Amino acid sequence: MDLKDLEKQVFQQELGNGFAVSEAFPALMRKVYVWMTMALAISGVTAYGVANSPNLLNLIYSNQILFYGIIIAELVLVWKISSSVWKPNRSLTTTTMMFIIFSMLNGATLAYIFVLFAPEAIVKTFFVTAGTFGATALYGYTTKKDLVSFGSFFMMGLIGLIIAGVVNMFLQSSMMDLIISIAGVVLFIGLTAWDSQQIKRQLAMMPDLSEGSQKVALSGALSLYLDFINLFIYLLRIFGRER
Repeated sequence: MDLKDLEKQVFQQELGNGFAVSEAFPALMRKVYVWMTMALAISGVTAYGVANSPNLLNLIYSNQILFYGIIIAELVLVWKISSSVWKPNRSLTTTTMMFIIFSMLNGATLAYIFVLFAPEAIVKTFFVTAGTFGATALYGYTTKKDLVSFGSFFMMGLIGLIIAGVVNMFLQSSMMDLIISIAGVVLFIGLTAWDSQQIKRQLAMMPDLSEGSQKVALSGALSLYLDFINLFIYLLRIFGRER
């Protein structure tokens, strides 16, 4: 038995019965985390750059049309990146460029954290988030428990979280904000495990490293990126020390 056969057997054992793992699976999983890390780096650099540019900061946050225009553009890009899996005429290069643009736009809207929170709080929360995310993603990847049934529960929780956030925009309750933040942490810990397992299952069925397979991996990277960012924001709201 050569190394490739041994590697394939190991992955089959890890995924459990009923999965046939292609040789492309390890490479596709690596791409998921490479793309996710790239997006986090782009967002972080963009956020820091905007936060240190008074003109850009003022332009984005004082102009409601521009700010909400960026938010809408982000939502459109998320939809287009996710739907690229079903669009054979949309190339991997185009999808990757959309992911990069989305990461930059999201970074621009996250610049406020460098204004509201102390640098040491941001750094500490980032490492806490990375550790929590890593442990949860690993659990989702390795667990034999089928998490698919939790999907509808997480979606309902996400809708409830959004509604509660909108309501608290008017109430301005610090206690409610804390409750929402704690609920957000719990929700995105669960979503990270769920997404990790779903990504593994999807990529396990990809036969090769074709553009279609890589677009599935890129869509998975987007899901994990969003889980990480949201987990970071909610943890920062709980533990971050405001300036």
